[in-house]
This record gives sequence, structure tokens and C-alpha cells, in this order.
Amino acid sequence: MEKSDALDLEKGVFRSGSADEIAESLKRSSLASKRRKGTPFQSAMSMLNFYINRAGRHLPKTRRTTLERAKKKLREAFGRAP
Repeated sequence: MEKSDALDLEKGVFRSGSADEIAESLKRSSLASKRRKGTPFQSAMSMLNFYINRAGRHLPKTRRTTLERAKKKLREAFGRAP
């Protein structure tokens, strides 16, 4: 982990019930990180996608919906909303 370029996330970020809280936490973490290779937006979105993909089909539908909403909020937070 010391040589990893992964983001240092806030504890329990994905356990939050709100898409807004998840997006804001990921944004804070990606902006503060000095170990990322891509842009802050790329890093934050990558971590969110990684979490969703790792859970796979074991992720409850309501939770997946919240995380998909967090993707939209993350795009908005970085000014990349279509």
C-alpha cells in the first residue's frame, strides 16, 4: 500500500446513505491525494467504479442506484455534467 497510487479514502465513504455525501467525500480525497496518476476527477470516478464493479451482483439494487446517482453528483461536482 505504501507504493500504491490508490487514493486514500475517508473511512466509511461507501457506507454513506447519500449520493451527495459519497461524491463530496471522493472529491475531497482526490483533490487532497498526492499519489494519484490521473486527474482528480479520473481518480475519484475510478474508485467509485471499482467499488461498484467489485460488489458485482451482490450489490443490492437500492445501493447500486445510490452509487449510480453518486456518479452523476461527482460529474457535477467537477463541472463535467452533460
